[in-house]
Amino acid sequence: MTLAIGKGNQALEAVDLAGDPQLALARLVEASWHLVDQARALLVAAQKELPPGRIRELHSGPAARVETLIAHGRAEGVFRTDLPLPWLVNALHSVMHSADEIRSGNLAPDRAAAYITATVLAAFTRRAGRSPSPARRRDTHALPQERSAKRRWGT
Repeated sequence: MTLAIGKGNQALEAVDLAGDPQLALARLVEASWHLVDQARALLVAAQKELPPGRIRELHSGPAARVETLIAHGRAEGVFRTDLPLPWLVNALHSVMHSADEIRSGNLAPDRAAAYITATVLAAFTRRAGRSPSPARRRDTHALPQERSAKRRWGT
C-alpha cells in the first residue's frame, strides 16, 4: 500500500497547477481520478482496515495540493471564499471517492473525471446572485438547535 501511495503522490506532483485555477482543477481531477480508478480495490480494502485518522494522514499530500490550488483560485477571485477551505477540500475528496455509480454500472469510468470536475467546479465557484453566503442565510433554514445556539450566543 505504501508503494501505491508513493507512486500516486509522484503522479499528482507532476500535475501542473499553474495558470487558470479551473483548468488546473480539471487537470488535477483527471490525474486523481485515474489513480482512484486504478486502485479502487485497494482503496476499498484500506477503508475497511484502516482507521479514519490514518486514511486522512495518507491523503495529506493530495489534500495539500488541493488546498494550494483552492488558495490560488481564491486569490484570483475564481473560487468562493465563503466556505472553509477544509470543507472544500473534503468536498472534492468525497466526490472523488464516491464510486458507487461506477461500480453499479450507471457511469462509465472514462466519463467520471468530467463529471467530478463539473460537480466540484459548481461547488467551488459562485455565480452572482445564485449562492448566498452561509453566514447571510436567513435563520429559517437553520436546524432548531442552531437557532437556539444563535439566540444563546447572540449571533
